Order: sequence, then structure tokens, then C-alpha cells
Amino acid sequence: MSGLTKITFHGNLAEALGQKNWDLKVSNVAEALRAVDVLSKRKLSQAIFANEKQNIKYKILTDDKNLFSKPINEAEEAKEAGTIGFMARSMVQATMPHKSVPEHYFKRKNGNYSLTMMADPDIGLPYGARPRLLLAWLTTEAVRTQEREIILGDSLSKFMSELGIIPTGGRWGSITRLKDQMKRLFAASVTATYDDGESWALKNVTPVEEAQLWWNPSNPKQTTLWKSTVTLGDKFFTEIIEHPIPIDMRALQALKASPLALDIYCWLTYRMSYLGNRTVVPWVALQTQFGTGYALTPQGTSEFKRAFLRQLKKVSLIYPEAKVASVAHGLQLLPSKPHVAKLK
Repeated sequence: MSGLTKITFHGNLAEALGQKNWDLKVSNVAEALRAVDVLSKRKLSQAIFANEKQNIKYKILTDDKNLFSKPINEAEEAKEAGTIGFMARSMVQATMPHKSVPEHYFKRKNGNYSLTMMADPDIGLPYGARPRLLLAWLTTEAVRTQEREIILGDSLSKFMSELGIIPTGGRWGSITRLKDQMKRLFAASVTATYDDGESWALKNVTPVEEAQLWWNPSNPKQTTLWKSTVTLGDKFFTEIIEHPIPIDMRALQALKASPLALDIYCWLTYRMSYLGNRTVVPWVALQTQFGTGYALTPQGTSEFKRAFLRQLKKVSLIYPEAKVASVAHGLQLLPSKPHVAKLK
């Protein structure tokens, strides 16, 4: 988009915002919605969450063209809106750190499957929401282009808008934090193991084989002579192409304030894609898969359970078809439609 973009809200969204039309100078739709949410002091995201919970219809237009309407959780609508994305299966089964960790390795366990992420000691491990958004974008581009080499864009600001991040400078600005997490993610290596007590298997995976970032952080809108690129590791790329996990990128944008919520969303839509019978996943098992920073003690598990259920409520607003419930010793899962259906 160029010049001013007109964003029009219909129904109770306009009432919640106190303004129907917004004219903004932005580079894409994601940036426009993010800007409205910031300018309205989060009234937009709060209103959308409330509408989802109460099944209230709404519509949003951009330059008088339909952007999306209730419900955002329908796969066909996600396809029409061009918001179907993908996540790597290995990173859904076990997750990255939620917060900064002092060690140079990080291990997560999901049943018989374990994932260990190792870092360059001078760089550190990736953590938080940003590497998850990065990984989803890279995976989506790999599936879309069927190429290992991913072109990130001519300018840093353009790439950040693709991630739904508004560029801000300074030591704690979004540019500095994104650059730091890109380095951490691109320099990390992963070991996946399977051990059921009898059989044992191991696979070493390098998510990123090569990265070249030519952007100037002090001038994020400046285009560069050479394109910034990332080349995915061969094994990682093969897994993405053969077993991509479909997701709705709008859901990631709505949940990106919490890395735990992002993990729960991706895991749930993947788990529901093959769940055939009622299953109860013990809280301790969920803690070893998701529970960064919680002690493996009764008190630690109790604290993790409260945090998990708090974020699950947010995920359920976006993905209400997921039939889940907290029971005595774990999380009950009933067969449900995945948030986005598998590609045919």
C-alpha cells in the first residue's frame, strides 16, 4: 500500500473504538490494525476477543475491500484473506524458551519426544514471542515458495511490518530486540530424540544454514543494494515441506503478547488434526513440554497450571472449536476440528 490507507470498522467494533473510519500511513494491513489497536489503547483487540466469545458478527474493510469478518476461525476465510501460515512440526511438539535463560542449551520433553536447542555462548538462546513469529514467517515462506533460500525484503521496516511489528529505535526498541532474537534463532542448532525405553532415534537439525542481513538498523526504511536472505538447513526444510502445520497468521498476531499462548495455539491445532479419542494430558507432562521456569514440584506444577489456563482462555477465544477442559489431573482433549485444515 502507498499513501493513506482507509480502515473501516462496522458493527460494534466502530462503537467500541468510538470511530468508524481511520486513515493511516502504513505499509500493510497488519501494520494498520496494529496501529489502530495501539491508538485505541487496545480497545480493538479487546472488542474482537469479546465478539469471538459471544459469537457476534463484525466486518473490517481496508480501502473499501473486505479484510475479514466474524468468524476469523474458519479455514476457508483464512484462505480467502491470505492469512494461512505454517509452523514447523518439531517446534510445535516441543517449544523454545519463554524467557531469557542463562544456560546455552534448553531441553523440552513431549512424551517420548525430546527437543534440545543449543546456542553459541556469545549469542545465547532465542526466547519470547519474536523468534516464534520469525519461525512461522520463515516456515510459511518456505512452503509458499518451495525454496530453501528465503528473501527477507529490501528494508528492515518492510520485513518488520510482515511480522506485525512497528519499528522503534533505542536500546529497548523493537528494532534492537528483533535483531537480537534473529541472531539467536539463526545461530541455534537443534537435536531431536525419540526414546520409548526400547527404541531410540536421534536427528541433528540446523534450522538456518546461512543468514545475510544487510539492513541498516539506524535507517530501517532504507533499501539495500543486496537482499537480506536466510537459507534454511536441508533437513529442516525437508520437514517443513513434508509436514507443515497449518495455522492462521491472524491468530499469532492476536496472541503474540504471550509466547505461552502462541505455543498453546499451535500445539492445539496440530494435536486436533490427528486426535481420534478423548485424551487427558497430565499437568506434569504439559509442564515438561511448555513450562519454562516452573519447578518440577507440586507447587511448581500448580503455578504452571494457573498460567497455562490463563493463556488457554485467550486461545479459546480465537479457536473456540477446540474442545478442551481442565479436569482433576490434566487437560482433557476431545476430537475437534483443527483451526486450519490440512492442505489437500
